[in-house]
Amino acid sequence: MTPKSSALPMPSAIQQKRKRFVVRSVSPAVVTAGIGVLALVCIGLYLFLGLDSNAAYVLPRRANRVFTMVLVAFCVGVSTVLFQTVTSNRILTPSIMGFDSLFMLIQTVLIFAIGTVGRTQLGTYPLFLLELGLMVVFAAIMYRWLFTGSGLSLHLVLLIGIVFGTLFRGISSLLQRLLDPSEFMVLQDSMFASFTGVDLGLLQISVLIIAVATVPLVVMRRRFDVLSLGRDTSISLGINHTRTVTTVLIVCSVFVGVCTALVGPITFFGLIVANLAYALCRTFRHAWILPISVLLGVVALVGGQLILERVFAFDTALSIVIEFCGGLLFLFLLLRGSIK
Repeated sequence: MTPKSSALPMPSAIQQKRKRFVVRSVSPAVVTAGIGVLALVCIGLYLFLGLDSNAAYVLPRRANRVFTMVLVAFCVGVSTVLFQTVTSNRILTPSIMGFDSLFMLIQTVLIFAIGTVGRTQLGTYPLFLLELGLMVVFAAIMYRWLFTGSGLSLHLVLLIGIVFGTLFRGISSLLQRLLDPSEFMVLQDSMFASFTGVDLGLLQISVLIIAVATVPLVVMRRRFDVLSLGRDTSISLGINHTRTVTTVLIVCSVFVGVCTALVGPITFFGLIVANLAYALCRTFRHAWILPISVLLGVVALVGGQLILERVFAFDTALSIVIEFCGGLLFLFLLLRGSIK
């Protein structure tokens, strides 16, 4: 008897299975190594491309920018992935919850209250520490609501964060309309992230803060995969869920606060690198997701800044391109509705 035709797989189906097998056969180690090489190439091109006789003057300034972008990529990549792990949601990020809006509110209130002259007299370091402290305190208070009282869930706290972000933007918009045009021009420079002209002292302080905040993450690194399984499962496996999640969220707020106070707001950058890391890695192990997201951030920032300087000759800001691409990705994820 001849076999039924339905028992024979179609050629297209075989090709699709082979394609899926080829994609999934790439190990996370290979993906990490490939992106790492690409990041090193971008850094090398940015540092040494177009150097002339003024290399002694240009190279240290380029190195300062590269180090700033690497630090921002580390902060945003790690904080976004861990934040999405504890919230079980791959759309929300700390910046989307209102941290960038709080940063702009702080800047606006300072100029509105004491003016540009008073803001200058306040000093760079006190202003940086004030912005960082206010953002971390805001996060600590908001997260405390999650674990005090019965019936509060993490999703409710996320909703509160989004509402706060809208409130902060509304207050900032109102105060900006009351500012003097010259003061508004000074404030406008803070609305977009800039990786040029970062103070070396601020960069050193940021590195110290990030190094201290990274210590608890290193200690808890083996718990991240368990946290991604959900609250009930992680508790049944012996994880102190409340303490661990609280620590992770506070560290994430410190990371986001540092990079926002250092270079300015980048709302959708974390959304881009985190979702690309999940798409390329095809695993939920944080031992691979975290380094891949950081390396993707380095490639995006350094490579984007290289293209911006060499191709567009500083005709636009890198943060504008990132916000445009990230906004499109955010709308796509919302309309897709398959990421919970």
